[in-house]
Amino acid sequence: MHLTRKTGALTAAALLLASLTVSAPAFGSGSAAAPAGRAWHTSWAQSQQGLSAASLDDQTLRSIARLSQGGDAVRVRVQNTFSGAPLALGRGAVAVSADGGAATRPGTTRVLTFGGQRSVTVPAHGEVWSDPVALGTGPGTDLAVSLHVPGAVRPGEHGAAWRRNYLTPPGSGDHATDAAAAAFTAETGATYLVSAVDVRNPRVKGTVVAYGSSVVDGAGSLDCGPGCTPPATDNRWTDVLARRITRELPADRQLAVANAGVNGTTAAPDCPGSPAGIAGLDAASRLGRDVLALHGVTDVIFFYGTNDLQNGCTAGQVVAAYREVFARLRAAGVAVHVVPVTPRPIYTDRMNRHRWDIGTFVRDRGTCGGACDGLVDFDHTIKDPVAPNSINPAYDVGDGIHVNIAGHRAEGEAVPLPLPGFSRRQ
Repeated sequence: MHLTRKTGALTAAALLLASLTVSAPAFGSGSAAAPAGRAWHTSWAQSQQGLSAASLDDQTLRSIARLSQGGDAVRVRVQNTFSGAPLALGRGAVAVSADGGAATRPGTTRVLTFGGQRSVTVPAHGEVWSDPVALGTGPGTDLAVSLHVPGAVRPGEHGAAWRRNYLTPPGSGDHATDAAAAAFTAETGATYLVSAVDVRNPRVKGTVVAYGSSVVDGAGSLDCGPGCTPPATDNRWTDVLARRITRELPADRQLAVANAGVNGTTAAPDCPGSPAGIAGLDAASRLGRDVLALHGVTDVIFFYGTNDLQNGCTAGQVVAAYREVFARLRAAGVAVHVVPVTPRPIYTDRMNRHRWDIGTFVRDRGTCGGACDGLVDFDHTIKDPVAPNSINPAYDVGDGIHVNIAGHRAEGEAVPLPLPGFSRRQ
């Protein structure tokens, strides 16, 4: 009897290992491979946008990823996209954060491997996905992803994490598996190197990617007004949507949500007033790595155009960029749900005429005249009913561009669930 139980346990472990290994993406490639079956879904993302001004030197970073869906295993993506030099990584680990901070729950630490090895060199301008590791998570789990960087490097970053991430001091070495927070004495508002987390969960039916500029990224999501203390973190409209999905959709229609917003970016690549820092980050240029390289993607909520108009692009340029991106997404089997360009009081009459023309295209039959799959009308949700070229004062952070926590909540509540056509695509 004892031998039978032991043999059964070993067999079960072998089957789990086999299932995890078969579903792993290709190691060391410039883009992720498609997963086997539909078990893997990207549950969190923060798109890399450039190299950090700060350097790392024999330090351990600990990034906190709030998962939109959980599963029985995880894997992470590490990017070196913007560096011309290889990136050497030491030991990495994942664990469940104890309270959303640097400390982790006892017994949840799992060491990461990359192609079976505990260290890896990420190629210049490349990326790697870790091997899968068994770890139980759920919707809203704060996953601590720790990476030791043994040498001196300028890491790739997402500039605004909208939460705190953690670092050990320079020269402090490997603390990737520390459960205590003591070694992580520094904080950063950026997310370094880690750009996506997948979960293994065959019950999840797809991943919704929010794609756009700062209005997607989360600007304003820590602002609840003068004298107010924000209610923790994860107040972006995409976080509201993720919580709604787990609450409102049935168990057999659950979706993950990944945020692929990058501050300051545009749909069109050639707006005359665009700053140099966003060159190469337009919607078409980064679509492959920031959307199509994620896993289980079924839907994109596309929220671009506000910066295009302010940077001097015309409606024709914006609509042409929309059409290119929409065609690529739909060719990949991804449904596209478009947000009409939202108001800004600093728009000139000329800009507002272009905004009207873009809105006319998007609203044509509610499907961009057949070029997209549906409408998510944040324009209606957040505009001032008295001055429709401005944001409702109750939602305005004060810059006339971004919404506060209440505005993010209103936007997250305005996304139709289920998304149009989702049942037909299952």
